[in-house]
Amino acid sequence: MTIDEIIDVIASLDGVLTLSPSAGDQWPEISWGDTFFYYSPDGTVPTNTQPFATIVTKDYPDDQSSLLNRPNTFRVNIAAGKEAFIDWTGHPPQQPTTNAVDYSVTDTVIPHPTYGAAGWLAVVNPGNHTDAPTRELLHTAYDRARSRYERRAESNQR
Repeated sequence: MTIDEIIDVIASLDGVLTLSPSAGDQWPEISWGDTFFYYSPDGTVPTNTQPFATIVTKDYPDDQSSLLNRPNTFRVNIAAGKEAFIDWTGHPPQQPTTNAVDYSVTDTVIPHPTYGAAGWLAVVNPGNHTDAPTRELLHTAYDRARSRYERRAESNQR
């Protein structure tokens, strides 16, 4: 999968706000070139929630284990939730893994190197092996974000 294919898959879902910061806009320079996906039917960046998926194209100061500074390398990050996390890793998000994880491996579903404890999964350069699982996990994250949004909206109406 390419970055554009991932963006197209997610952007085709109802109520998705795709944020792609670039030079000269209001977002921090570190985020330029990356893409963030929110469930936001009104089209505004939510102030009280994290994106349900992101695409990062470079190492961040506290997140360098995926070696994203390699040429043509990116990572899709997915707020998959506890159930999907367990399905893919064999253990709950908060439980440390007993096996060493190579966070730079490509075309493999792995725990997110920084947010794994929160149920996030990641794939560096999704390819043939992870195309279908990545799409499925993105839909799962979208469904979770949409449900969370709807619960909050319902709660605010009471």
